[in-house]
Amino acid sequence: MQKVFIFLAEGFEETEAVATTDVMLRGELDVTTVSVTGKSLVTGAHGIVVNADALFENTDFSKGDLLVLPGGMPGASNLNAHQGLKNLILQYAKEGKKLAAICAAPLVLGELDLLQGKKATAYPGFEPTLKGAEYVKADVVQDGNIITGRGPGFAIDFGLAIVEELLGKAKADEVAEGLLFQRS
Repeated sequence: MQKVFIFLAEGFEETEAVATTDVMLRGELDVTTVSVTGKSLVTGAHGIVVNADALFENTDFSKGDLLVLPGGMPGASNLNAHQGLKNLILQYAKEGKKLAAICAAPLVLGELDLLQGKKATAYPGFEPTLKGAEYVKADVVQDGNIITGRGPGFAIDFGLAIVEELLGKAKADEVAEGLLFQRS
């Protein structure tokens, strides 16, 4: 079973974290929500508190297939400030593993120079943080091992793109049908 880690920092965008996690679980991916705050309860940008499955410092990421960064502010900035997470992202990139970021969170990948020469999207106004990328105004963009999403309204599309990448189009279509969601 494909293993995915999704990271929660104070101020994360709740729709992106929860909808993406839900879609991935419906796809039967093994998903772990990981707090980078040192505590299990993490408060989102709109005051919704989520109980993460694991703490960053207690998690073995060696068997993971994909890392997911939800956006939101100051959530994306808080992810970007976590050196352990940035080291992990660089390790995954070096190993050719998959990375996904939505909304403001692609700024983390941009700062790490992982978007150089790639197509990517982000929340309007965050285009300058996509260092070296070709900005594409699209719901979801995949280029190589990196998937980026535009914002909260595209969280289901983003989750389905992850399911499709890891489990194939038929599985993503099955999940979309179960959600009564028409894929773009």
